[in-house]
Amino acid sequence: MLLRQKEIVEVDNLTFEYPVVEMFHSLQGEGFWTGTNAFFIRLAGCDVYCPWCDQKDTWSTKRHPFFPVSEIIEEADKTGAPLVIITGGEPLLHNLFPLTNALRKKGYRIHLETSGSRELTGVFDWITLSPKPYKKPLDSIYEYANELKIVVDKESDLLWAESEAKKVRKDCWKYLQPQWDNKGSRELVVKYILTHPHWRLSLQTHKFLNIK
Repeated sequence: MLLRQKEIVEVDNLTFEYPVVEMFHSLQGEGFWTGTNAFFIRLAGCDVYCPWCDQKDTWSTKRHPFFPVSEIIEEADKTGAPLVIITGGEPLLHNLFPLTNALRKKGYRIHLETSGSRELTGVFDWITLSPKPYKKPLDSIYEYANELKIVVDKESDLLWAESEAKKVRKDCWKYLQPQWDNKGSRELVVKYILTHPHWRLSLQTHKFLNIK
């Protein structure tokens, strides 16, 4: 298990609240863990503002209800899923220690999906770093990334991908993901990977399957 800040910070507060856009039980659709049974917690709030973002409803925390950790855990327990994925928005806008500590005590595997633009809080088994040029990651995040996922919308994004790939650990998995609304990005990504085999292809398979 990955330990953040050299030791586990004990923050046990089941009443701590988070703005939640949605919670749902589905399959992980992207990256290394594609096809895995998971419970998703999508938190509100983002200050990265990608122009092609498919979750713009998450940007503001004001339009979404707040849930205490205890209720979030109850929802996860109902599904029987062994894996919890915390995503957003940008989930690191919030202190994630209360949530991840509670999930760990229940025996869940915990994954984080982040742009890396905020200080890392919480304890995770897997971190997917998806950095964006619109708000660059903090230098401190790269050593904790298990998976680097770059969304490719245009050719310059490939240069961004290579610059980011130099910053992660050697054992970090590297993925290029076509921007869903730009069909031309698929061909761009495939051609690039054929000549740059240190990258793998990530597809948003949940969208092809029309599931959450």
